[in-house]
Amino acid sequence: MDHTHEIWQPAPQSRPIKMWTSGVPVEAEARAQLANIAQLPFVFRHVAVMPDVHLGKGATVGSVIPTKGAIIPAAVGVDIGCGMIAALTSLTAKDLPDNLQGLRAAIERAVPHGRSVGRGKRDEGSWSNPPAEALAAWSTLADGFRAITEKHPRLKNTNNVQHLGTLGTGNHFIEICLDEADRVWFMLHSGSRGVGNAIGTHFIELAKADMRRHFINLPDQDLAYLPEGTQHFEDYWQAVDWAQRFAMKNREVMMGAVVRAVGAALGKPFSATQEGVNCHHNYVSRERHFGEDVLVTRKGAVSAKEGELGIIPGSMGARSYIVRGKGNPESFCSCSHGAGRVMSRTKAKAQFTLEDHRRMTAHVECRKDAAVIDETPAAYKDIEAVIAAQADLVEVVHTLRQVVCVKG
Repeated sequence: MDHTHEIWQPAPQSRPIKMWTSGVPVEAEARAQLANIAQLPFVFRHVAVMPDVHLGKGATVGSVIPTKGAIIPAAVGVDIGCGMIAALTSLTAKDLPDNLQGLRAAIERAVPHGRSVGRGKRDEGSWSNPPAEALAAWSTLADGFRAITEKHPRLKNTNNVQHLGTLGTGNHFIEICLDEADRVWFMLHSGSRGVGNAIGTHFIELAKADMRRHFINLPDQDLAYLPEGTQHFEDYWQAVDWAQRFAMKNREVMMGAVVRAVGAALGKPFSATQEGVNCHHNYVSRERHFGEDVLVTRKGAVSAKEGELGIIPGSMGARSYIVRGKGNPESFCSCSHGAGRVMSRTKAKAQFTLEDHRRMTAHVECRKDAAVIDETPAAYKDIEAVIAAQADLVEVVHTLRQVVCVKG
């Protein structure tokens, strides 16, 4: 064990697992899941594990899985291209009103969020008439979508343009934050929404069917893979690349809406720069590591090449960090994507009361109702410990504390 990460090999024939989890709890179920991944013959060199690691579906959240010759759709997951965008503004804390309720309400009006289901009713988390910004972004994606749906028609009837520029549910959020100099930042977390979910689910099913057809036994059927050179691999690569571009555009459209909404609510002009930070943390890309061309799947991990900026958010009531990558080759130039859950949503709802949640989020203008208890800060690992465990992967550039949080 070296001073930065633990190395273990679950079985003689499996790949090693390198874990940046010093001082951070790791559940036994997550270790078992990592051991399953490390057994796959096409994993390249080792699996890298980030400090926010926790049990996921098929593959562990907080893992970096380099492969040669195959891809695991469930490791990429169904929120393809999920990630973060941050913008530093010219505003400071003193430009914000004492009561932040109006700002939260303005953002909630400007960006569809959450989800409502019911026969004949429009989902409140989608557009009935997408605005010009969403339609302009869709125009850059429409041809690619048509090419995908010609081969896979069941993906056509999905929420695509209706979800472009919308937040979603669960741990997706929009925040107004202050940095160490009391400068105002906007930050948000979302992915490829309904269409990405449909693409992920479709290709996970295809991969499982392929495994059955070829009598391939796996330690977990959710690790079903698509071998390179097959039609399903090529189609998935095209679709996953498109969904990742959709996710990027989705965040950009929402950020524009947030900037305009806050500007109108404050009644004063200000500038907002992207600060170059719009990063995925559920995705796959072709990269070169240890002198070889590999496919890198980051499931709940962020690219942290030398000098590259990334975002590691805390929970609803904890700090978030803008970081700069150190390009550590052992982690395949990666870092964590957040604090990481320390318990399931069900357990969090059973363990914490509304009073607990209100106490933990007292300093934030946010929802204080029972429906968000599964997102309460104590359901997550200690973000400071998570940052400390990856000191050789990233350096902290800015520390942000949220003052407004909009949840889906």
